[in-house]
Amino acid sequence: MNQKRIAIIGGGPAGLAAAELLSRSGHAVTVYDAMPTFARKFLLAGKSGLNITHSEDYARFTTRFGAASARLRPALDDFTPDDIRDWAAGLGTETFVGSSGRVFPKVMKASPLLRAWLRRLEAQGTTLRTRHRWTGFAEEARYVFETPEGRSIVHCDAALLALGGASWPRLGSDASWLTRLSERGVEIEPFKPANCGFAVGWSGSFSERFAGEPVKSVTATSEAGTFPGEFVITGSGIEGSLIYAHTASLRDRLLNHDSAALTLDLAPGRTIERLSRDLARQDAKSSFSNRLRKGASLDGVKAALLRELAPERDRTDPERLAGMIKALPVPVIETRPIAEAISSAGGICWSSIDDGYMLKALPGIFVAGEMLDWEAPTGGYLLTACLATGRAAARGIEAWLQRRA
Repeated sequence: MNQKRIAIIGGGPAGLAAAELLSRSGHAVTVYDAMPTFARKFLLAGKSGLNITHSEDYARFTTRFGAASARLRPALDDFTPDDIRDWAAGLGTETFVGSSGRVFPKVMKASPLLRAWLRRLEAQGTTLRTRHRWTGFAEEARYVFETPEGRSIVHCDAALLALGGASWPRLGSDASWLTRLSERGVEIEPFKPANCGFAVGWSGSFSERFAGEPVKSVTATSEAGTFPGEFVITGSGIEGSLIYAHTASLRDRLLNHDSAALTLDLAPGRTIERLSRDLARQDAKSSFSNRLRKGASLDGVKAALLRELAPERDRTDPERLAGMIKALPVPVIETRPIAEAISSAGGICWSSIDDGYMLKALPGIFVAGEMLDWEAPTGGYLLTACLATGRAAARGIEAWLQRRA
């Protein structure tokens, strides 16, 4: 074949997935990353157990990407959750399905998988360059990098940008590329936090006593739907997997209406009628805590949430109190900063790229991963889409090079 020089700028999962396909095809591929090591966000996410993908019904899986679901579908079809598990196994990492349906490596870490992946890339001829920060364009098809040895200009036949979104900037995804692309006609949707916590106006006493306390076995409802799970009280608000499932809904409602609330069912195993009856049996002279404990089996942080958020008039009336237990509104004030978010929404608009993931305004430059305008909840969806779009962009590069041959 006619070997081409391909620069992949960004050494996270999307960039490495593209490098894998392109180097396997015999191209001269170099991956550049600004950080001292590759895939730092991937490694940090894997410290507590790398959630590599999800095992739920595939038809349902493909709807988890919001407004971008249809556009992402071809890439996902080409690299499904089952394909990811096979790919990981090929790198010596066996996986298992957890009780929540999430898929994890049996070793529960990201580092063995990454090390094996980098070894295979190098064996296929991929050149890996760390401490190479992309700072802009030179003349046509040339890219400027700042390196420990000084300024370097790289020429290539095609380039893939896989520089991440705007979350966790200390790990390399600082969105510094925004201005460079927007100045060249690439349409970009402003970044917003995704999979993030929210600020709540806790009282000082509640925050001091319950910060760090998990709230388990509840359901939470927003415009996104109703989901079971758990979350954590923070000093400033709420965070955790159950909250992340509602991030987009709560965030967008705050943007559009200036107010939003998450509705909690603190006793999902009991009906409101049963709670009302059981609470009505309690001695009205008993303390609020005792009535909750004996009539609703609620104590600790759940009882404290009711004391913090339920109006005084609802605490003494059994029917109203039962209603609060089954539907307790938690008003959220604002999202936590995007730098604290697990991921980001926004990025390069889909209208700015073609079906091969090439920028329409910049022929020969392709994009993948969290640079694109999509979001998904935690649970393996984020990593799956990064891997899938990286591979889709690699196929787009090959098709574009063939058309130019």
